[in-house]
Parts: sequence; C-alpha cells; structure tokens
Amino acid sequence: MSAPVPLLLTRPEAGSARFLERLRARHLDGFVPVVSPLISIVHRPHLPEIPPDTLLVFTSAHAVQAYAGAGGPPGAHAFAVGDATAAAARDAGLEPVSAGGTVETLLTHLLAKRPDKPILHLRGRVTRGDLVGRLRAEGLTAGAAIVYDQPACPLSTEARAALDATAPVIAPVFSPRTARLLARAAPIRAPLLVAAMSNRVADALEPLAPLRMHVAEAPDAAAMADAVAALLQEAAMLEAGGGAE
Repeated sequence: MSAPVPLLLTRPEAGSARFLERLRARHLDGFVPVVSPLISIVHRPHLPEIPPDTLLVFTSAHAVQAYAGAGGPPGAHAFAVGDATAAAARDAGLEPVSAGGTVETLLTHLLAKRPDKPILHLRGRVTRGDLVGRLRAEGLTAGAAIVYDQPACPLSTEARAALDATAPVIAPVFSPRTARLLARAAPIRAPLLVAAMSNRVADALEPLAPLRMHVAEAPDAAAMADAVAALLQEAAMLEAGGGAE
C-alpha cells in the first residue's frame, strides 16, 4: 500500500476543518491532512455605529461571525457574497440574499437592486475587489467597516517537512493572498499538485511551478473538493508510475 499523500490545508483553522469534513463526507482517502493556516482571523471587539436602515454586505463568513461576536443585532437585511456566507448570516439571525459566490456577482446584484438606503460593507482589514469604490462610482451610498484582522502565519514544522520532502503534496488554495504567502515559502522540494479556487489564485502560485494545477470549475468549496479528488487520483497514478518525474 502506498503512503498517504500530505494534503496541505492553509485556510484558517475553522475553514480548514470544514473543508476536511467535506472531503471525508465524500469518502475520499489516500491523504493525510497537514493543517497549517497561513492566515489567522482576529475579530475586532467593537462595531461602528450602524443606523437601523443600513443594508449590510458581507464578503466572508468571518465578517458575519465578527459582526455577531461584537454584538451586531439580528434581523437586518443583508447581502452575502455566496451561499456559505449567507448560511453564516442566517445563523446570526440576519436575513441574507446570496449573490452566487464572487464579488462580481455581488456587485451585479447590488447594482440591479440599487437600494435607496446606505450600504455598509463589513469586511476584513485585507480585502480585494474595491466593492465600495465601485458602488460609489455607480452613484450608490456605500461605506466600509473593518471588523476583523488577518495576520499572516508561518508554516508549521509539519508542513515545512512535507514541502521539503520528495513525495508529492496536494495543496488546495482558496485565495490570492494565501497563494502569495505560500509562494514565499519557496524553495519547495516536493512536487506540488495544486487545486486553485480561481485563475487569480493560479496566477499567484505560478512562481512555485506546480507539477499539476487544477482550477476549480466554480469559486466554491464543492468545486474545490472536486479538484482535490482529481488530484488524489493523479497522485496515485504518479505513485504507481514510480514517482513524480
């Protein structure tokens, strides 16, 4: 029997645990999880004053959790970037609409609705897409509030050992920032088989010259699990063929 392939999980702890549960629910095997978050989530303890008629916008479940943890009131209408964020908003007692998974689809939904109330984007310190700036450019009243921080973390000893070995490592990578942080871990000796959440993530990983790169067919966890399943098959074939060369 061949040795299990290290599966490098670099999302924050909770996100890595959820993704691992998804893989196990599909009865995937042949891997050993190596959890090494490259970003941690630190909630800010206080919210800004939010007028009652404000339309809340969330681009991550972390923002929803930070909002709820800081005492944000339930019951408000909200827009969520995708289904996972919408589920977190419902758990927090909000009334969310899911925009389908990306900042672009979220922007499209908001521009189609053109709400006559102020929009507040609750987000992390590090963000992308300039949602507020683009809404303002379309004449909407929009602002942002930072409700959590995302400090970078070093690779764990276990992760570093896996990347310094000669056996293949599978790495699902969910964001361009995580991809850039992983790229800074070079040089990496292990052949990398990467599942990238998007083309932008794949571009950020190019400096690592992955042996295989699968870009998820959709920007969601289900498609990422599909990509990991395909990479597990490829890793098994590499092993059967005598190595990664």
